Amino acid sequence: MTNIRFTYLYRDGSNYKNWAEVIFSNPTRLSITEISGRLSFAFLEDGHFIADQIHLPEVFLTQEFGLAVDDHCYHEFDSIEKTTVAPSDPLGRSIKRFLSEVEMEARRGWQAFNQEDRQKEALH
Repeated sequence: MTNIRFTYLYRDGSNYKNWAEVIFSNPTRLSITEISGRLSFAFLEDGHFIADQIHLPEVFLTQEFGLAVDDHCYHEFDSIEKTTVAPSDPLGRSIKRFLSEVEMEARRGWQAFNQEDRQKEALH
């Protein structure tokens, strides 16, 4: 079976990047064109989204370099492609289920947050 590789990144205001990917199963054989179209419609115009809202690992650079003035909370969609690599989504979602979650969160609205506030909350 062909699976789907979803590649995304965090790009800070200085253009430093941290990449990530998740492999989803594709038992319903959705096409790359359909998947890409649905994601493009659901994400913000520039491809940004809140990773935590759709249960993807956050890959902020703060863990390596600390919080910078130009840090923000958005991750960026990069690409999707077919792959024979085994699924890696920790929740075991298919691409169809993932798309449904993305679309639901897009309707709810992407919930921006301040990274500094989140770090302070984590310490308490």
